[in-house]
Amino acid sequence: MSEESSNTLGLWGEEQAAAFLKKRRIKILASRWRCRFGELDLVTQNKGFLCFIEVKLRKNDQFAPARAFVTPSKQRKLRIAAQLYLLQHPTKLQPRFDVIEVYAPFGSQTKHPEVIYWENAF
Repeated sequence: MSEESSNTLGLWGEEQAAAFLKKRRIKILASRWRCRFGELDLVTQNKGFLCFIEVKLRKNDQFAPARAFVTPSKQRKLRIAAQLYLLQHPTKLQPRFDVIEVYAPFGSQTKHPEVIYWENAF
């Protein structure tokens, strides 16, 4: 798989996650927010929380669940990016880190991907 198709597939996975959240009336404040330390896939407001959501797309969970790929190193980068986001977007909401797993056995051709939302994942 080329880098471009991988990026396209990643964007598709994030779109599936965003659609899942919108159906649950969760407000999306930002998507693919970038800084020098990395990217926040989705930033949402859910009740009293400002949620920084990492989206992981996989064909299946045979090797490991998708959330397992949010490693301690990745978590550190997400925390730093979230701190920068908060500096630029002050809020009284409580920050929280969530993970959304998107399982799509046929990639972007999957008609009904399975979406699993893990609140307060780390």
